Amino acid sequence: MRTVHSLKELRTILRGYRRQGKTIGLVPTMGNLHEGHVSLVRKAAEMADVVVTSIFVNPMQFGVGEDLDTYPRTLAEDQDKLASAGSTLVFAPSAEEVYPEGLAKHTQVVVPDVSDGHCGASRPGHFEGVATVVTMLFNMIQPDLAVFGEKDFQQLAVIRKMVRDLMMPVDVVGAPTIREDDGLAKSSRNGYLSAEEREMAPAVYQTLQATAQKITEGHTDFQALESEAMQSLARAGLRPDYFNIVNSETLKPASPEDPEITILAAAFLGTTRLIDNLSITR
Repeated sequence: MRTVHSLKELRTILRGYRRQGKTIGLVPTMGNLHEGHVSLVRKAAEMADVVVTSIFVNPMQFGVGEDLDTYPRTLAEDQDKLASAGSTLVFAPSAEEVYPEGLAKHTQVVVPDVSDGHCGASRPGHFEGVATVVTMLFNMIQPDLAVFGEKDFQQLAVIRKMVRDLMMPVDVVGAPTIREDDGLAKSSRNGYLSAEEREMAPAVYQTLQATAQKITEGHTDFQALESEAMQSLARAGLRPDYFNIVNSETLKPASPEDPEITILAAAFLGTTRLIDNLSITR
């Protein structure tokens, strides 16, 4: 496995793989990798001859007061995990390499509608940052496919719409959420939790499961279910951000007739923001 930091070197290497007729898969990450990231790399390795894993803490997707400066940078540890998972190439550029003129002067990609609400409402500008950097990675690497985790459900929906709307020749693959034994979705930000907060964190997934069970049993007053879930999270010691029952494709409020429903949730434990989701096929 090789690690490169410049776009010029990256393109030179990838040009050689393309001449050999090899397919290229991409797994975009911000580093500080855990088993969830590793599972994405393994999936990409099953589907493509060459796997490029990008490690870039993207400043454009962090808002004012968020954890850009303190976000863990663990390149050496990440390289060890990626080598064993089947990554062929690590692309770890600097912010100057990606945004040579700075953020203020850089073109942004806006994906309307699906970026609204949920995390888009809580983190203004976040999805513009995500869509912009993913577009750039697609242009830099020109992958045949790219693998993203379903834990960030709205992000995956944003990227899929962006690819459709801009007619990008990339197959976007969603991969299942990887969880701890107690159900907590694996996340780089779980490392911010204190021991006490870590004990409380599984309440997010437990509340998702309880709500999904009620929907499966025939409950159709989704607003009431959302309100009950918010109260349940608060009783468990979390500070709910949102709990929304939506159509899985549009991310708009679900109707009882929708065959595919996703429950989206976000809540704070201390300063740590946890997100999770659960989908239901009826």
